[in-house]
Amino acid sequence: MATSLLPKPVISPFLANPPSIPSIHFTNVSFLNNPSDQPHHYTHRPSVRSNVKKNPWLDPFDYGDDPDMVNGSMYVDGKQDEDPRPPDNPDNPYGFLKFPMGFNPEVASLGLKIRGDVRRCCVVISGGVYENLLFFPTIQLIKDRYPGVQIDVLAAPRGKQTYELNKNVRWADAYDPDEDFPDPAEYTDMIGILKGRYYDMVLSTKLAGLGHAAFLFMTTARDRVSYIYPNVNSAGAGLLLSETFTPDNINLSEGGYDMYHQMVDWLARPARNVPKQPLPPLKVSLSRKLKEHVAAKYKKAGAEKGKYIVIHGIQSDSKASMQSKGDTDSLLPLQVWAEITRGIRGGKPIYVIPHEKERENVEEIVGEDTSIVFISTPGQLAALINDSIGVIATNTAAIQLAHARKKPCVALFCSKEKGKKFVSNAEEKRCTIIASKTGKLIDIDVEHVKSVIPMFEMAFALV
Repeated sequence: MATSLLPKPVISPFLANPPSIPSIHFTNVSFLNNPSDQPHHYTHRPSVRSNVKKNPWLDPFDYGDDPDMVNGSMYVDGKQDEDPRPPDNPDNPYGFLKFPMGFNPEVASLGLKIRGDVRRCCVVISGGVYENLLFFPTIQLIKDRYPGVQIDVLAAPRGKQTYELNKNVRWADAYDPDEDFPDPAEYTDMIGILKGRYYDMVLSTKLAGLGHAAFLFMTTARDRVSYIYPNVNSAGAGLLLSETFTPDNINLSEGGYDMYHQMVDWLARPARNVPKQPLPPLKVSLSRKLKEHVAAKYKKAGAEKGKYIVIHGIQSDSKASMQSKGDTDSLLPLQVWAEITRGIRGGKPIYVIPHEKERENVEEIVGEDTSIVFISTPGQLAALINDSIGVIATNTAAIQLAHARKKPCVALFCSKEKGKKFVSNAEEKRCTIIASKTGKLIDIDVEHVKSVIPMFEMAFALV
């Protein structure tokens, strides 16, 4: 009697065929027929691409690639081609028919399915100016690996300013992915925008949990690639993502210049007779209009092109300081900067202030005749560095922009470990790293900094 009170097990019609249902309803249904004697048993078939891991939770009927399938010679290996466009027809009675790029649906779909081509890519970048700037080499890597790809960026309003320096980005939209509680209207509107652009691949540098993974999943992109939390917060995110990367710690920015190395290794991986794609160096592009605007600023401050040194990293509470999230101890007070600039003889020091409220402080502590330039965007800072002799800065975006424009630089760090992480190959980049011995930037050896300033005097003599 005790056993009769137990509930009877419910058998799904996908696993068993009840006798009450006619068998004709299940005839010639290939995805329900399992060749095994035990239909509910999962049998993993050998896959041709053994390096691609399958998630059995996404599709229980996905047994991997068919080992008996043989592809032809078209769209199988090699890199994708630039998007072809039909030639203009001058004899057409309706005028010249100009088709947009990628408007060959009957041809593009073959490469997208067989070879894994990427025609449209969206990148969601977490962080500010520094983090977006360090992603520039990865964007160039994507352009080299997938010729003809159109790259869009989703970044915070401060990080979006960086992309006036990047010619490889088509659209940059302002949306803060680090916002824990986004506005529902803005959230759903952004999902609709991304979904309507029909991306083939979406990359994200934000550590994803279930919520951010769902945001990427709703873009309906074919490949959804993201970093995930290295702890329990990542539970459930892998179900909605195609590829995941687990960083060493919860703050991705602490990785320094190579903070995106896991994503870079995945994007540059050799596949389909394409060798591993090398990572290009950091480069930025400057427009003529931007150069002229900045030239008017530093000439008004009393400086001339090629005869001044940029001072960046003044202690301020402004968000335009362009610090890295991986190094919070990266600003020096004006008293220390005043001692450092007293040893400059070869050029005129220009103090870059992130806010106009700092102008009075600089004139009071350093001197009223000090050259001061108000710079709040990375584009203007890059143009200012481009016309200078060199840069003396703490760990801000000014160091990376100096490397991109191939200018000599003196970089001040709170420790040697930070210096090695954020500046790789310092000698090749003509960068002198000076680190504090106590682990605090405020204790930097000012005399040591003054001893390396003559390197700018040599550069000034060559101008």
